[in-house]
Amino acid sequence: MNKIQTFEEFLTNQSAQMSIWTFAINLIITIILSFILSRIYIKYGTTISNRKQFAGNFILLAVTTMLVISIVKSSLALSLGLVGALSIVRFRSAIKEPEELTYLFLCLAIGLGMGANQMIITIVAMFFVFFIIWIRHLLHKIEYNQDLIVTIVSEKRDRVDLEKIIEILKKNAREINLRRFDDNKNLIEATFIVEFDQYKNMEEMKKELKKLDEDIKISFIDNKGII
Repeated sequence: MNKIQTFEEFLTNQSAQMSIWTFAINLIITIILSFILSRIYIKYGTTISNRKQFAGNFILLAVTTMLVISIVKSSLALSLGLVGALSIVRFRSAIKEPEELTYLFLCLAIGLGMGANQMIITIVAMFFVFFIIWIRHLLHKIEYNQDLIVTIVSEKRDRVDLEKIIEILKKNAREINLRRFDDNKNLIEATFIVEFDQYKNMEEMKKELKKLDEDIKISFIDNKGII
C-alpha cells in the first residue's frame, strides 16, 4: 500500500515552479529569438514559396512550444498525458522543401530551451545557428552556379517575340542557350538552358517578362525536377 501511495505521490509531485518574472523574461527572449529567426529566413532563405507568409508563424510556434513545456516539465503525469494526446493527433502541413522543416525545428528548439528554463544555452546556441546561416549564405552567394531549363510560353505573339525574350534573359542571366523554339499563329514557346548567379535574378527576369505579357507562362526545371 505504501509503495502504491509513494508511486502516486511521485506522479503528482510538482517540482519547483518557475516564477512569473522568470517566465516573463523567458517569454520575451523567446519572442525576440523567433523574430530574429523569421527575419533571417525571409532574407537568407532559398525557398521559392512565400517566405514572409511562412515566417509569420515562427513566433506563435515558438511561444506555444515554450508554454507547453513550461506547464508539463514540472509533472511526469502531465508529460505522459501530452505524449498520449500527441499520439492521437495527426498534424498535417504542406512542407514542400527541407529548408522549411529545418526552420520549424529551430522554432521548436527555441520554445523547448526557454520552456525548460535553459536561457543561456538556448541564446548561445541560437546565435551560433544564426552565424552558421550567415556564413552559409556568403558561401552560397560566392559559389552559386546552377543551370536551369527555362520554358516560356505566350499567346500574345504581337507583344512577345524571341528577340525580346533573349534580351531580357541576357540582362539577368550569366549565360543562356536556346534549345527549342516553336512559333505558330496561336502561341510562341521557347526553351532555354539558363545559368543564374542568384535567385533574385530569376525574380527580376520573371517581372520583366510579365510586363510583356501578364499571362505569360514560365517554368523552371533543374536536374532534380521542377523547382
